[in-house]
Order: sequence, then structure tokens, then C-alpha cells
Amino acid sequence: MIGDKKIIVVLPAYNAGKTLRKTFNEIDRNIVDDIILVDDCSKDDTIGVAQQLGIQHIIQHEKNKGYGGNQKTCYNKALELGADIVIMVHPDYQYTPLLIPSMSYLIANGLYHVVLGSRILGKGALRGGMPWYKYVANRLLTLSQNILMNAKLSEYHTGYRAFSKEVLLAINYNENSDNFIFDNQMLAQIWYADYDIAEITCPTKYFKDASSINIKNSSVYGLGVLKTSMQYRLQKWGLGKFSIFKNQRDCINY
Repeated sequence: MIGDKKIIVVLPAYNAGKTLRKTFNEIDRNIVDDIILVDDCSKDDTIGVAQQLGIQHIIQHEKNKGYGGNQKTCYNKALELGADIVIMVHPDYQYTPLLIPSMSYLIANGLYHVVLGSRILGKGALRGGMPWYKYVANRLLTLSQNILMNAKLSEYHTGYRAFSKEVLLAINYNENSDNFIFDNQMLAQIWYADYDIAEITCPTKYFKDASSINIKNSSVYGLGVLKTSMQYRLQKWGLGKFSIFKNQRDCINY
């Protein structure tokens, strides 16, 4: 804990057997109270490694629910366990868990309700091996999103995120896609609910065992990002009404 804030780390896992141990070993258990691993039907020994590490809360999906579906299970379980701060870390070791304390303190001290680990602040992305086409796409999509949502983030596409309980109870994340676009829908919901978002510089690593989506799925994702941003703008202008912007408290009672 930090103060009286219960901190839970969630690990949305898919074929993370080779990298889970490295990720787990960098989680600061002096402040992290619980760890939840949700396995989305991995084809490797992710569950076995998680059990060896003594991760107390292991959830295994009976069928693959997708990246977004995995996160829904993560956040719902974290709230069920009484989390005040929830931090999502990919167990593929692309992001270092060593930033968990810094992200947690920003929320625990009431400065922000959301903190993102940005690969773009500084030179972490290219230095870490991000493919050039992904870097260019990231910059173009982020520019478009900032314009459409009247915001100023360095990137919307990081998978390293920390949330307060208040935010998770306020936004309707269970209405979001089960696919990769879930992340962007969540940020649009956070902006729509008038929460501020902090960013800290995050080094990143691209290597063989780190998860990544292919060019085809990246293209589908990019179109989904633009669609989400347009939905946000239309909703703000009163020209549309989309279910993802419905208040979470009206849908789930924790």
C-alpha cells in the first residue's frame, strides 16, 4: 500500500511463459498488495509459470476473449478485491514494472487519476527497437486523436497504464471492444468524463518474445482509433450517442 491505498497489478497474459518471470521479479511487493494474472487461452506454459511464482489470483479464460476482453476480466477482478489503484503491466516484459511506484504515487497523492507510461516521451520507442512504420503510425494517429479530442498526449497506444478506482467505476469499459481498440476507447471515455491524464517516460523493449500485432491487424486498429475519436467528437457536439460513453455506475454496482 501507499498510505491507505490498496494497489493491485493486473497482468493480461497470452503466451507469456518465457517473459512472465522477468516481469514478476521487477514488481515491487513493498507497495503492491495483490497481483492478478488473466490468461487468455495461452498455448504455452503461462499458467504453470504463474503457479510456480505463487501468483495468488490466476484466472484462465475457457476461450480466447481478445486483448480487450482480457482487460475487462482484469479490472473487474481488481475492483472485486477492493483495489484503490490498478496498474496494468504486460507480462511480455516490453514495459518494465520498475515504474510502478512512480505511477502509483501520482495517483495515491491525488495528483492524477490516470497515469500512462509513454514510449514516445524521450527516445524510448526507437531506442528500444520499435519498427519505424509503427513509430510513424503512432505519431500520425496520436496527432489526429489530439486534434479530434482537443487533448495533448504524447501517445494513446501504450499498454502501460495506471488507474484510480474512481476512474474505473466512472467509465463504462465493459461496453468496449474485446479487441485491441479497447485501449483507445478507454482513453476516450476518460477524457469524456473530464479526468486528467499524466504521462511519464517509459523505456520499452522490442524482441522476439514480446507480443506485437501484425500489419493487417495494425491497419484495422488504426481505423478503429479514428472511429473512436470521431465518436468522441460527435458525442461532445451532441450529434451522436454512443454506449461506450454511458456512465459505468449505471451499469455495474460494486
